[in-house]
Amino acid sequence: MMMFKDVQEFMPGESQTVRHYRAIFISDLHLGTPGCQAEALLEFLRTHTCDTLYLVGDIIDGWQLRRKWFWPQAHNDVVQKILRKARKGCRVVYVPGNHDEFAREFLDHSFGGVEVVEHAVHVTADGKKLWVIHGDYFDGVIQFAKWLAYVGDTLYEWALKANRHLNYMRGRFGLPYWSLSAYLKLKVKKAVNFISDFEVAVAREAKKLGYDGVVCGHIHHAEIRDIDGVLYCNDGDWVESLSTLVEHHDGRLEILTFDPYSETKIAIKTTALVNA
Repeated sequence: MMMFKDVQEFMPGESQTVRHYRAIFISDLHLGTPGCQAEALLEFLRTHTCDTLYLVGDIIDGWQLRRKWFWPQAHNDVVQKILRKARKGCRVVYVPGNHDEFAREFLDHSFGGVEVVEHAVHVTADGKKLWVIHGDYFDGVIQFAKWLAYVGDTLYEWALKANRHLNYMRGRFGLPYWSLSAYLKLKVKKAVNFISDFEVAVAREAKKLGYDGVVCGHIHHAEIRDIDGVLYCNDGDWVESLSTLVEHHDGRLEILTFDPYSETKIAIKTTALVNA
């Protein structure tokens, strides 16, 4: 039986040591856009290491970069940090998504120690076989009305811009980070239904292919839950939720959510999957 619970929260002022995991899964960084929380991501990568790092799509936002070039130093630093991890022995596996679909031209190649693959299979320490995909193939808008996806992407960027101004003011008043776009997404019925339909479709395909579970991104909604006997894991994003999925050395999976407005910028609330 699977139980989900909050287990701990590291508050500002506590000592921050480097935490090492068996695997870390991150996606939807959207490097190349103003919405990317690159500084927070750099701090996370500095204080959280792993044996295997999975980049689960939409790492670089080619859609936005084609419209307008945006590439500050912090974004370059993220790329260099990932490459440095690969040089130091961390296995880095890159599964491209729809925003970085240009990388799909280089499947089954390795660049700077980064393996580029269409999908990956990760076996946890306790024997679960997880299918690692970005998830855009299960998005009907992406597959059948790409022009609508581009329009939606522009509107989404406007929402993120408003979100940045809002959180700047919240930070000045000592309030925690809060995502307006994520709040709206979870309040609009059609968006909620889309998320649910997406999760079920991905889980069903994983089950049909014989996997115990699936790890994906794409919808910017971090989640760990059981869907018809399949372990569904979404690692969230580094634009809105600032979240990632990690595997401990005993096979336990957790979603870590970063708080960029804590004093140490490293306050993390963990939501854990406990096998009982």
